[in-house]
Amino acid sequence: MVSVPPLIAGIELGGTKIVCLLARGPDAIEDRIQLPTTRPDETLEAIERVLDGWGAFDALGIASFGPISIDRDAADYGHITSTPKPHWAGTDVAKRLGARYAVPTGFHTDVVGAALAEARWGAAKGLRDIAYATVGTGIGVGLIAGGKPVDGLTHSEFGHIRPDRLPGDDWMGICPFHGGCLEGLAAGPAIGARAGRKGEDIAADDAVWDPVAYVLGQLCHTLVLTGVPRRIVMGGGVMVGNDHLFPRVRAAMVKSLAGYIALPEIAEANFVVPPALGGNAGPLGAIVLGGQALEGQLHSFTAF
Repeated sequence: MVSVPPLIAGIELGGTKIVCLLARGPDAIEDRIQLPTTRPDETLEAIERVLDGWGAFDALGIASFGPISIDRDAADYGHITSTPKPHWAGTDVAKRLGARYAVPTGFHTDVVGAALAEARWGAAKGLRDIAYATVGTGIGVGLIAGGKPVDGLTHSEFGHIRPDRLPGDDWMGICPFHGGCLEGLAAGPAIGARAGRKGEDIAADDAVWDPVAYVLGQLCHTLVLTGVPRRIVMGGGVMVGNDHLFPRVRAAMVKSLAGYIALPEIAEANFVVPPALGGNAGPLGAIVLGGQALEGQLHSFTAF
């Protein structure tokens, strides 16, 4: 008898839009609904209307923009914390939704969700140790080791490291916290601010891409030195549709590492790759988070 995978509600909570997915996996999606991200109460009520309409499901997964609190012992667990997004700092997401539906609930960052999905079904299928970097409105990284998110005090915030800069590049950057951090230099709004026009209007051979590829190579350099990823998947609006960036970022990474990590696979074309799940990476990641929460609860029951 073939077992049927659990039915999971997944929520990808993004800064501009939300995707609600009811699925058992990428080939068994029962419903997909997209909503705008507005004020917190209005947004969460809209999500609840969708989930209420779905009726019963086995677990809930939430992959959210951040920063978020992922420490289950913390008073603010399940909250969005110091986000610059107006009105959202301090918003309770996971506790509110988890209590309403009384099912095992997984909660993590949107990039960790996307990393889990790409590792299970996408561009890193079969690998248990990967990094997923999104380069879009912001920059974030999800690190997965042994099939689980790499967590400790909190989730990683690689988008806000201060990278080495292309010689002669002294542009100040636009991050409100750090100026010239990765996000302040290479996220979509930063590229637009530097170029004075939208990213989709910038030709592939425009010199504005040189410092962008350079600092993204620094990001990959840093990820390699964590010792975790066997593959780096790079998605988000800046990378998707700009295939010319991938060889430039790989080259910048390899040059920056300068032979220190003497593993030949790091220089191969399939070490830094685009995502395979497209716009469903985040919501499918929420499905994985919900599945992991359900699995964890089942294991805790069988332990007694």
